[in-house]
Amino acid sequence: MSAIDRVKPIRPPRETAGAEGRPSRAEAEAAIRTLLSWAGDDPAREGLRDTPARVARAFEEWFSGYKLDPVDFLARTFEEVEGYDELIVLRDIRFESHCEHHLAPIIGKVHVGYLPGHKVVGISKLARVVETYARRLQVQEKMTAQIAHSIQNVLEPRGVAVVVEAQHQCMTTRGVHKPGVAMVTSTMLGALREDASTRREFLAMIGNPVSRGEG
Repeated sequence: MSAIDRVKPIRPPRETAGAEGRPSRAEAEAAIRTLLSWAGDDPAREGLRDTPARVARAFEEWFSGYKLDPVDFLARTFEEVEGYDELIVLRDIRFESHCEHHLAPIIGKVHVGYLPGHKVVGISKLARVVETYARRLQVQEKMTAQIAHSIQNVLEPRGVAVVVEAQHQCMTTRGVHKPGVAMVTSTMLGALREDASTRREFLAMIGNPVSRGEG
């Protein structure tokens, strides 16, 4: 039995956007100064004087996913596909996220596939869904499920598959594991979970990272 066969169904995760009444930019920059001081440096010295503002701007970019709704990217669909009903796969979608436990980068790629029902979506929109969830504080398992369930809920396909391969800098930069160790997660829904031949077809199209992860 493969790793995918052992995976239990996951309920759609509850969406969490940024809280209302969040701290001001000045408060955020003050907090960064505090951390710089706590680390043992002087936030007033020349090299660090502008660091709090730079970090605040970087946070706005890294965590811009809280301001976006992935449903918006999937809303515009197409039904004139001449009866096409085979797998649609977008592989090797590069992403950069941050671990919610250490704020360290998670860097990797996502493979997305679905069996269309009565509508399809532009492939760039699938990449935007990945980007939206990646640009939030994450754990890889949750992000994998979020991507799959958002596609399932909006497009209503006959099946969805999402596989994520990533390196976690909270492990590689802290000496827990050497660089090159990748984590592989998957969520399979509908026909891609229930039909072994369809699942194998999808895995073959993306180079079967699940088997590589097991080895």
